[in-house]
Amino acid sequence: MRHALAALLCLILLAAPAAAQAPAPAGPGAALARDLERAFEALREAPDEQGARLAESVVRQLWARQATAAVALLLNRGIRNLRANNPADALEDFDAAIVLAPGLADAWHWRAQAHAAAGDAAAAAADLRECLRLEPRHFPALLTLSRLQEEAGDARGALRSFEAALAIHPRLPGGAERLRELIRAAEGEEM
Repeated sequence: MRHALAALLCLILLAAPAAAQAPAPAGPGAALARDLERAFEALREAPDEQGARLAESVVRQLWARQATAAVALLLNRGIRNLRANNPADALEDFDAAIVLAPGLADAWHWRAQAHAAAGDAAAAAADLRECLRLEPRHFPALLTLSRLQEEAGDARGALRSFEAALAIHPRLPGGAERLRELIRAAEGEEM
């Protein structure tokens, strides 16, 4: 019953018009922006993990909807290459996607992951910066940034980035445990 209520809450937030807000500009981009606002609100206020998973899924679907068919094809091919441990080919796909859609935050995040897999942390960090400039609520980019900072020995930076991701997605799977680990590492760094 509780899970059904969480799902219903998420659907209501996505379907209901934003109350007490100034009228937004018309157009498909404006509708997508309103839907994203509602999805992020549902993500922040999810009553349980199932509700958070549902809201996260909606956020990711809305991000995916921003890509044209050609860009989506390139991203999917790049993701397959990345998962097949072939970052060089993944980089080519993500480069092409960014050329076609330079304002698509998700493309920058995927390319950052490919750079990290290829061992180029500086290029990964630059792409994460651009991703977060385009979409400051891109919690997967903040998680990637946190991981890169931790690998670089910056425990306090990793903690700050992870806390920023938690502020957007409070029910991140394994979030509480990961937060404790990063706090311990950051406290050890201060000593």
